[in-house]
Amino acid sequence: MTSDAKTVKEYLKQIPEEQKEMFNQLRDCIVTNLPEGFEEVMSYGMIGYVVPHSLYKDGYHCNPKLPLPFMALAAQKNFIALYHMGIYAKPALYDWFTKSYLLATPTKLDIGKSCLRFKKNANVPYALIGELVKKMTPEEWIQLYETQYKNARKK
Repeated sequence: MTSDAKTVKEYLKQIPEEQKEMFNQLRDCIVTNLPEGFEEVMSYGMIGYVVPHSLYKDGYHCNPKLPLPFMALAAQKNFIALYHMGIYAKPALYDWFTKSYLLATPTKLDIGKSCLRFKKNANVPYALIGELVKKMTPEEWIQLYETQYKNARKK
């Protein structure tokens, strides 16, 4: 489910009432811990956290007019989704997160390749999410992105 909201403020107004508290806490956790250089924008109908063109002029290889995506936060129909490309691209980060999650909360981890899903009754480990957000700078993400995705596609 994507939104046609043009701004983050507009997106926040569209979140269903039953998801607002958890969504806002997750967003606050992200914004508070986001390394300098990332920007919060609307991206693909979600709130995105991107490397802006001012730091990475090449942009996203799928559409260079777009900034390089890194994370996204979305209110879906039955859950809140947090997409984090770092846990998809860096196995050591994925391993750290999945092991730490088991220690942080009794709630079962619902995870896809880069997507963490939090259903309405989930016990969200906000402190752990904050640690995850801090673990990769824009420069580290650019380097990982170029070696694993952008330049790998040219070979």
